[in-house]
Amino acid sequence: MMPSLTPSLAFIGDVGGGEMILILIVILLLFGGQRMPELAKGLGKSIREFKKATTGVEDQIKRALEEDPVGERKPAAQAPFSPPPVAAITPAAPAPAQKNEAPPPPPAGAA
Repeated sequence: MMPSLTPSLAFIGDVGGGEMILILIVILLLFGGQRMPELAKGLGKSIREFKKATTGVEDQIKRALEEDPVGERKPAAQAPFSPPPVAAITPAAPAPAQKNEAPPPPPAGAA
């Protein structure tokens, strides 16, 4: 059975509280106490921009669906159907009968 993880934490798997504290201490040692607020501020701004962009896309999709729902699409304007005139439907005249003629004789010089 797969453990239930929230989508935002699914990439870190089974990391417990002790491991998270160790990771935070390593980050603090690598970047120092002065750079941590800058990193957190940059991370917050990027998350905020991402959320703004996703809500903008969602709003555009919702507006597009409200303007032209799939079930209410109108067909393109077409000319009304009118049947062809009766004279155009009359059958064609039968072809004249062909005569069965004998082929012409070969020329005299050919043998």
